[in-house]
Amino acid sequence: QVQLVESGGGLVQAGGSLRLSCAASGRTFSIYRMAWFRQAAGKEREFVTAITRNAGNTDYADSVKGRFTISRDNAKNTVYLQMNSLKPEDTAVYYCAASEGRSFWYEVYGYNDWGKGTQVTVSS
Repeated sequence: QVQLVESGGGLVQAGGSLRLSCAASGRTFSIYRMAWFRQAAGKEREFVTAITRNAGNTDYADSVKGRFTISRDNAKNTVYLQMNSLKPEDTAVYYCAASEGRSFWYEVYGYNDWGKGTQVTVSS
């Protein structure tokens, strides 16, 4: 099992930036990729971005392409999400997730372990 702890959320004005971090511990050697999902109030959890642990391959939801950047520091077992040009519609709880598998990048069920989430609120 992998334990994930997110940090870096907060309140920011539209157009501003935030950087989220996700620190992994436990069976980190089993991780193939890590991802960020988000869940706005009253909505389903949705894929934001993901990165493979070794090759660093990435993918992004269309809604965040060009604004968000995912990166990793394997020595620290940490993944980051740099969020720029934030919009009120980016307001959500952001969750870090880890997967041992190579499939289902965009689905919640494609991930084995989850953090508790960090709140991001973007004011207009």
